[in-house]
Amino acid sequence: MMQSTSFINKTSTNDSSKGFNEFWENVRAIAAPYWYPKEADGRAFSDVIRSWGMLFLLILLIIALVAVAAFNSFVSRNLIDIIVQEKDISKFTKTLVIYGAALVSVTFLLAFSRFVRKQIEIDWYEWLNNHILEKYFSNRAYYKINFKSDIDNPDQRISQEIAPLSRNALTFSATFLEKVLEMITFLIILWSLSQSVAIILVAYTIIGNLIAVYLAEELNKIKQEELEFDADYTYSLTHVRNHAESIAFFQGEKQELNIIQRRFSKIIQNSKSKIDWERSQDIFNRGYQAIIQIFPFIVFGPLQIRGEIDFGEIGQASLACNLFATAMSELIKEFATSGRFSSYVKRLAEFSEALEEVTKEPENVNTIKTIEENHLAFENVTLQTPNYEQVIVEDLSLSVQPGEGLLIVGPSGRGKSSLLRAIAGLWNAGTGRLVRPHLEDVLFLPQRPYIILGTLREQLLYPHTTRQMSDAELEQVLQQVNLQNLLTRVDGFDTEVPWENILSLGEQQRLAFARLLVTRPSFTILDEATSALDLNNEGNLYHQLQSTKTTFISVGHRESLFNYHQWVLELSQNSSWQLLTVDDYSNQKAKEIMTKTPEKAQNQMDLPQNQSLSQSEADTTIGLSHKEMQVLTGFSIGTIRSKASQGKSITTKVIYSYDKNPEVLKWVKV
Repeated sequence: MMQSTSFINKTSTNDSSKGFNEFWENVRAIAAPYWYPKEADGRAFSDVIRSWGMLFLLILLIIALVAVAAFNSFVSRNLIDIIVQEKDISKFTKTLVIYGAALVSVTFLLAFSRFVRKQIEIDWYEWLNNHILEKYFSNRAYYKINFKSDIDNPDQRISQEIAPLSRNALTFSATFLEKVLEMITFLIILWSLSQSVAIILVAYTIIGNLIAVYLAEELNKIKQEELEFDADYTYSLTHVRNHAESIAFFQGEKQELNIIQRRFSKIIQNSKSKIDWERSQDIFNRGYQAIIQIFPFIVFGPLQIRGEIDFGEIGQASLACNLFATAMSELIKEFATSGRFSSYVKRLAEFSEALEEVTKEPENVNTIKTIEENHLAFENVTLQTPNYEQVIVEDLSLSVQPGEGLLIVGPSGRGKSSLLRAIAGLWNAGTGRLVRPHLEDVLFLPQRPYIILGTLREQLLYPHTTRQMSDAELEQVLQQVNLQNLLTRVDGFDTEVPWENILSLGEQQRLAFARLLVTRPSFTILDEATSALDLNNEGNLYHQLQSTKTTFISVGHRESLFNYHQWVLELSQNSSWQLLTVDDYSNQKAKEIMTKTPEKAQNQMDLPQNQSLSQSEADTTIGLSHKEMQVLTGFSIGTIRSKASQGKSITTKVIYSYDKNPEVLKWVKV
């Protein structure tokens, strides 16, 4: 640990030496950009000079504080001699004034040194927090860091571990300098009174230091575990809050409680171990200090009784020993708390290094080349997962013309959303060229819309929250997406409420479409963006989307989406793909489905569309698609889709109704 290698001159093992070097490398990585920036875009030179000036002032104040304390020990010694031996009231008054002035000086020096130290702490904390945040949001590191399993709780590392790092660093450094100076100063004073006493005190201090370091090392291990257990416990509570509805649906309260209690029990076990070791440390500290307090009286008492030294010298020796013991005790206390500082340094250095690593372009690997132009096209693109372990789609080539709609379909887990990640620049493992517009011209609508922490106005304007729109214009947008009643639930557009709690998923999806109508981007990407909506709302939103003349790509499973797209891209299990018009794709799938029915049904598919499928065959089918209903009834595909969206039934010899359950989406017998 830090104290066992920094302050004790002893032979260390390879592991401890490695740990020491690693610790100082971590400190350098965190502290150097603030105190000694080398990057061209680093801190301004004037800010660096100011920080060093504040640090130099702090060092001067600490030196002055120790010097005044040492001076006061001599004044106190003279004051005692005047009272006991000289009994001169005039000399006593002058010396008392000097003693009082020195005490006042110590008070002001102590207060001012702490003020300067805390000012340095907050300046460093502010810069370090902003520095880490800039890394976190640079090149989407906040997204990429989630794929590194060894970096846990990035939010806690930012919010709860940066402030104590700067605070502990300055506190430990200032305390170390002050107490070491005090120990040296009062050891010199003791040496002037008795060399043998000083030697004994140094030997005693070395032994005590070794014991203290051992106790501190064990406590540091416990405190490092405490930091990790606290983080895990906090995350489990946050996880419940973020997934409260899912847990409620599953009635998983008991299981979640067990998980949280299991993590909390680790905190309790750790706390009990910490209490045991702190008890041992407290006993040692108090016993160590008590021996030093009584030591000068044992040595110098008999000498004063025999008249060999003055009474004031005994007082000065006792004061020197007490201050020496106090300095050592506080230094040991800082050793004990430095373990948490070491943990903060390690975790923040790991986090900072990981942020830099995930934003670097990988070497000696193939990546998809991205070209920014005002259209969207894949040119011989083979897309892989970020770890290059799986091919998602192979040799994909297609172009989406302005104003067209492309629907991406395929089995779950075959990379539909991954293609959208490639367009967004989140995934680029693979080969080929991707031509896309600048990302500022593209709006992404995910299945679960992103709801920001802000007002209703900011929700609608996101991500361009500085855009100026009147309340009337925003009200019109809400009406277009069937959210006109939302204003009656809040106090205007500038009200901030927990939107994720008061809006259903369907309302959140409509709110996302409202952003689209506000932004009117040239290109729109929709990933199951209407999955929680009924067909009427879905149709309304897609018609609004088409009215904006935007070029859009959708991922979805519903057959109703065919009404709003010209092309279908189907991804298959073996990384292959096919691009068809909507009509060709519908016909192909209808034939594939009917080949799974009896041979008679297959023969019926060869008949003209105005001839009907036999009712007996329809009765044997569990759930019919729009295309199968077209064969069965002779209605046009448009009429069938219209009846489905309006919730109307279709009657043959039996009555069929369209089941809008996202898991069904078929015509079923009533």
